[in-house]
Amino acid sequence: MFAPVVRLWNSDARGGIILFSVALAAFILANTEGYFWYKETKDTLISVGWGEASLEKTLGSWIKDLLMCFFFLLVGLEIKREIVSGQLSNPRRAVLTILAAIGGMVVPALIFTALNAGTPGIAGWGVPMATDIAFSIGVLSLLGSRVPLGLKVFLTAFAIVDDLGAVLVIAFFYTQGLNFQALFIALGFWLLALAVGFGQVRHLWVYMSIGAFMWFFMMQSGVSPTVAAVMLAFAVPMTRAKSLPDLHSELSGVAAKNPELLEQEMAHLEHSLHKAQSPLHRLEHMLQPWSIYVILPLFAFFNAGVNLAGAGGFGSVGLGAFLGLLLGKPIGIFLICFVAVRLGIAALPLGVNWYMILGAGFLGGIGFTMSLFVAALAYRTNEVLLNQATIGVLSASVVAAVVGLVVVSRAARRPPPQTDPNDQALLGPLHEGR
Repeated sequence: MFAPVVRLWNSDARGGIILFSVALAAFILANTEGYFWYKETKDTLISVGWGEASLEKTLGSWIKDLLMCFFFLLVGLEIKREIVSGQLSNPRRAVLTILAAIGGMVVPALIFTALNAGTPGIAGWGVPMATDIAFSIGVLSLLGSRVPLGLKVFLTAFAIVDDLGAVLVIAFFYTQGLNFQALFIALGFWLLALAVGFGQVRHLWVYMSIGAFMWFFMMQSGVSPTVAAVMLAFAVPMTRAKSLPDLHSELSGVAAKNPELLEQEMAHLEHSLHKAQSPLHRLEHMLQPWSIYVILPLFAFFNAGVNLAGAGGFGSVGLGAFLGLLLGKPIGIFLICFVAVRLGIAALPLGVNWYMILGAGFLGGIGFTMSLFVAALAYRTNEVLLNQATIGVLSASVVAAVVGLVVVSRAARRPPPQTDPNDQALLGPLHEGR
């Protein structure tokens, strides 16, 4: 009876299920008598530090400016891994992915701009540009083996490039009056982190310590501290202290010496396995469960609670976010991919047809986490517009998920697709976490 539920929970959809459930709970709470408790809790001032060295922020701000940095650090690690050894490491394979991300960012921004030009709402033009990778991959996983691996790789890779684009938009367009002295100090610590990484220092506490200084000075500079988290990720080494062939030989030797593996030798094996992981992979695996079960749910809870009475209706901001995500994403992604393939500068992944690309475009319209984050930056001083943007993002994400699921499901009923054997390697451990 509960077998389908258990399978769903154990799939890649788990992260999306948690986020949706938390967001729904926050939305319901914000429209009941619990709204005042919800808002009061979110606006509770929390001071960290001593005397003049202390920082005072609301609970909502601490979640956005501190906890979300760990999520963006994970995003940065995934981007670096894709560039070094994943879908983006091969220029030929990366072309379609990069173009899809560009089309999926530009067209939604244009739609939002057209609807909000000349109004205060124009500040949120970046809201419909982002794709929530956890939700989009989670929804796609509901179709199981009917979805070709090539489509999963394509959706994952363009969502990661999309994340990179969102980070750049945040860095260049959603900053407050710049403090260049603090910015240069933050960049100095980043150069130190890069030097440490170049020296193949493998202790993660070193990078996290430098990252703490980067976070502080980046925040003082007026740039979102989440940008510092992504920058730090590129300093973390991806090379292994021990190659996999050497590890295999060592493990084979120990097993041959003592098939029962005594406790002392087990400790030796654990040490060898630890050395075989790069610092980047170790940090990524450490951050994934915290991101899925703590950071993103907390962010969703304190950002999805929109009081409809205080939103002033859907508004042009909500409409811009809704249409930008629901229509702009699939139109931009599909058209630019179609043109690129017809011009011969890119090719569809093996086993993937145009209906699947369209379906992936709709799934790309699931903005949620990243879109809500940009909205919080764009309308930090205008709660009415923030609420309208949130309503637009949430409603578009739900509709886009349903439409995308239906389109891909129908496309998957066609003859069984071929699968590129390299796609499994390119997909890597992306689906172990977010």
